[in-house]
This record gives sequence, C-alpha cells and structure tokens, in this order.
Amino acid sequence: MRNDQLMVGLDVGSTTVKAVVVRPDNDHMVWQDYQRHETKQPEKTLEFLQRIEAEIGITQENCRIFVTGSGGGGLADLIGAKFVQEVTAVSLAVEKMHPEVYSVVELGGQDAKIIVFKDDNESGRKKKIPSMNDKCAGGTGAVIDKINAKLKIPAVDLGNQGYHGIKLHKVAGKCGVFAETDINGLQKEGTPPDELMASLFEAIVLQNLSVLTRGHTLRPHVLLLGGPNSFIRGMREAWQANIPRMWKERKVEIPEGSKPEDLIKVPGNAQYFAALGAVEFGKDEDDDVGRYLRNAIWCADHLFKSGELPLAPFDGDFVAFRCFFSKHVHLLSLFRGEP
Repeated sequence: MRNDQLMVGLDVGSTTVKAVVVRPDNDHMVWQDYQRHETKQPEKTLEFLQRIEAEIGITQENCRIFVTGSGGGGLADLIGAKFVQEVTAVSLAVEKMHPEVYSVVELGGQDAKIIVFKDDNESGRKKKIPSMNDKCAGGTGAVIDKINAKLKIPAVDLGNQGYHGIKLHKVAGKCGVFAETDINGLQKEGTPPDELMASLFEAIVLQNLSVLTRGHTLRPHVLLLGGPNSFIRGMREAWQANIPRMWKERKVEIPEGSKPEDLIKVPGNAQYFAALGAVEFGKDEDDDVGRYLRNAIWCADHLFKSGELPLAPFDGDFVAFRCFFSKHVHLLSLFRGEP
C-alpha cells in the first residue's frame, strides 16, 4: 500500500463518534474507540485526534484520514480528511469482511438504514440497494434513549434486557412521540419495565421491516450493525425472531438446519464498520487525499477557547492561516451551536 503507514477512519454520528486507526498493509487495527459526544461533535472529534496523536503518533506525513457519518461532512475539510458517504462506507466494510452477507440492518442514534445486496452477473460484484431513514428518529436508538430516560433502566441492565419469553404489548413504532404515548399508557396500567422495553424492541423491528425495506426482502445472511443492535440483547433477539417469520411468509430459502442466530448476527467490531469502510474507501484514493491537517483543528480549538488567533502560523504562512479560517471558523461555530 504505497507510502502510507497509518489510516484513520472517523465515523461522526448523530449521538456518538467512532474512530479506528489501521495499518493498511495488513489491516491491523491498532487503535479504536466509541463514545457518545453529547451533541459536541467537533469537541469529541478533537479529543479523539489528540489521543490518537499522543498514543499512536499520527502526523501529516504518516497518516491519512477518511470521515463518514451524519456529522462528518462539515468537519472533514477542517482536518484535511476526505468525506465518504456512510452507505458506501458500510457496504465496503461488509463486502470485505462478510462476503456471505446479503442484507444489513443498521440502527443509529437518530437514523436507520437497510442495505440489500443482489448479485450482478454482468460485473461479477454485488449491487447494493440502500434505504435510509434520516428524517425522523422513529425506529432508531433515539426512541430507546427517550423511553429509557423515563423507565430509568441502568445501562448494564438495558444491555441485558431480553425479548424472548417476555409478554409483548402494542406499541407504535412509526413515530417516537406515538411510541412514548403508548408506553406512558401501559406504564400507568402497571406494566413492568421489561415488558415495556421488549414491546418497544418489537415495534422498532416491525416498523423498519415494513417501511424501510421499501418492498425488498432481507435475505440471509443478515448483519446487524449500530449501537442498539450491538449492545442490547433484546434488540438482537427481536430481529432474530421477526426476520425468519418474513422469510417463511415470502418463501425465502434458507440453509437447512440453520438457526436464526447463525443467519442474523452482530459481527465483531460492529460499531466500527462505517469507520473501517471509510478506510477501505481511502485505499483506492491518491496519496495526497486525506492528509491529516493537525494545525487546522488545533488552531481552531485554540481560537475558540482564547478568542484570539494563535501566534503559530498555519503551515508557515500566516496569510494562508487567515484565509483558511475565514472560510471555516463560521462552520465550526455552527457545529458548536454558537451564533
């Protein structure tokens, strides 16, 4: 792989930032982290970059960065990164690490996506058919967060919350407000929290299977990605219970003797697939694409904290420094929620 020693994949999502550092010559992941940003996307991104630089030693000379996610587009230029559309990033990671997969279901903090792969006999590759809900938080992790804030289930217990063998109740999945209304009513009737949460998992799954598939059928194998699918057992169980029912109704052939958990699963490093896919995208880019601009984001951070231009020039040229920030400071202020 040309002259690159390190490649960074950043996935700046609606609720979390995920980052990986990969050696492209052997695909060894030498650093990774996944944290909530609490609506502070640039600050968390800066924190990650500072840690990566301190712990791994990335520089403009040895590192290229590729960014994806709903919050990545506005930050990419500020750190010299190349932005990668997230469906493209996820698809590249899936095709490389799980070629047996023909369907992907990813639940994010405030969006959801389904990708169906079909064989293309002409090209010999898989054709991807994506469908994404990024306009409404219904059927996403945001609904789980909101309901759990009401139920006050500890994070560890929520992760262990099951689905199988728990009584289910009717909960609307189309809209987070409707779901909350149904949960409120059931809670007043004395419905236990585990039944409420399992019912919410069911609603989220049915909503996405009926609407987000856009008439396409999920085919085995199915990969479950995103935080809710990765960290909440009941969410995985709800998919594993409902997708096979759809297969039976639509007469989808599955390998004989296969169990749902074998065909519908969460892979290792599921939360990092978009970041890893961004790195895969970068491998085919020219050497000068995505070169890490350390000074840019460090100077931006200093600028916002001090209110003054730092004395250190930008790449040895103070005029270039002022020109750069005349273009990008306003963008950073918007991301920080400042007027």
